[in-house]
Amino acid sequence: MSDEDLESGGRPTAGDADDDVFRRPDGLSSSFEPNPDPPEYSPPPPTVLPDETDVFGRPAGAGAYLPPPGDRVPPRQVPPPAVPWAMTQAFAATPDAEDGFAPAPGTRIDSTGPQPESPWWKRDAVRDPWRDPSSPYWLGRGAIFAAGQPAQLDPFLDEEQSEDALATEADAEEDEKVVPIAGGRARFGLRAIVLSLLIALIAGAIGGFGGYFLGHRTEDALHRSDVSLTQVDPSTNRPPNSVAGIAQRVGPSVVSLAVTNSDGSIHGVGSGVVIDKHGYVVTNNHVAAVAKDGGSIIATFSDEATARAQIVGLDPISDLAVLKVPDDQLTVATLGTSSALAVGDPVIAIGSPLGLEGTVTAGIVSALHRPVHVFGEDGTSDAYLDAIQTDAAINPGNSGGALVDGRGALVGINSAAALSATGGTATSGIGYAIPIDYVRKIALELIHDGKARHGSLDAQGRTAQAGLQSGAYLEQVLPKGAAAKAGLQNGDVIVVADGQSIQSYDQLVVIVQEHDPGAKIDVTYFRGSEKRTTTITLASA
Repeated sequence: MSDEDLESGGRPTAGDADDDVFRRPDGLSSSFEPNPDPPEYSPPPPTVLPDETDVFGRPAGAGAYLPPPGDRVPPRQVPPPAVPWAMTQAFAATPDAEDGFAPAPGTRIDSTGPQPESPWWKRDAVRDPWRDPSSPYWLGRGAIFAAGQPAQLDPFLDEEQSEDALATEADAEEDEKVVPIAGGRARFGLRAIVLSLLIALIAGAIGGFGGYFLGHRTEDALHRSDVSLTQVDPSTNRPPNSVAGIAQRVGPSVVSLAVTNSDGSIHGVGSGVVIDKHGYVVTNNHVAAVAKDGGSIIATFSDEATARAQIVGLDPISDLAVLKVPDDQLTVATLGTSSALAVGDPVIAIGSPLGLEGTVTAGIVSALHRPVHVFGEDGTSDAYLDAIQTDAAINPGNSGGALVDGRGALVGINSAAALSATGGTATSGIGYAIPIDYVRKIALELIHDGKARHGSLDAQGRTAQAGLQSGAYLEQVLPKGAAAKAGLQNGDVIVVADGQSIQSYDQLVVIVQEHDPGAKIDVTYFRGSEKRTTTITLASA
């Protein structure tokens, strides 16, 4: 900064070049003021995008808008339409009203009624003609004159023109209007009332006669006394091997069993089959075992005759039991051979499912030699069956009933239905029956001695599977028992028994129990990775 700047207090002098840019105009000593005559500013039109032009632009080749400015038709007031005559009668003032008012001003009676008590009603509402019919005030003239024209004048025309237009329309409507009744109200005298009643009586008589006549004609058309229905001669020649023929022959040999326990309460209903002319009936152990300690079993035959059944013998290992009923007038079932069955053979199940006596269901043999473990929650059954699997419907109450083949021969005793693994409910189309070849052996032992004989390993186990190989894993071998004497130990896995490949522990038990005590069977087993063989002399179960 120069010495002159220091002398002036550090501010630039007027002679500085920078001061020429920011210097106040000559002749202006005060602050700036707005220009009294600012130039007119017109903003430039907005830029129209090409996309907007394509959407909202005028089509190519289109001329000016029509009609051009100044050629539009000026607005014109359209006269209101004529009021229909019915509206005139409903809303017009009476002909004797003065200047359209009814009643005449000053003729109303002052309100003398009680004051309203509702909190929603204003105190001065009694003066309101819209709310209080006895108000000393009244409304103006009606919306429609007695002549049938609106009371309002056209606001776009002067009063004289509006009245002329209304008068012209009234004259035009006069040609189409129906002449109203004097005073706007219809008056009925005694003669008109009597005539109306007479017409109603005549119409009612005609309607009643017509309804009576048409009703009888319609009933005659719907009902006829000369109609008869044809009927063919009944055929009683049913093929012997048909389901109906087999059911008629075998059905009488199947009985329904009502079982009660020791306190006399009904435990359930099962089925049984008469297998001998002396009155022996075979059924399931879990059907009859409930009555062994003071209970009773009542047998109902196909002819609805009843008799008390006595327990001959029970065998929970095979789930079979034999009963005895009086031997008069018995129908004995024909026993077949279960070893001759093949998968797909037709079979029929007969029993009392859900207490419905003599129920017949049909199906086929679905599988043979199916190892099934049948056990009951009440402890009456814990058996391993070499079962016949069938899709003939088997339900609670079918237990102990007959499974017959296509010739009507007894091939099995129905025992159980398959239960689902999740809910424990019966699975449709899967039922199990004990083969008749095994039933015959056990039933004879029970009839002869009252007990049945079964072989035993004296060991407990479970099914084992490792990869593609499976077998019967021995969890507990009874010391000095049949398996222990043959050299088997805990942890051994039997894979072959009596010449049959073992896929499960249930299968091993079935094979063993079908042999008598003292019988010898050869087994192949693994101890670790070492394969061995031995012969077991079965003990008594």
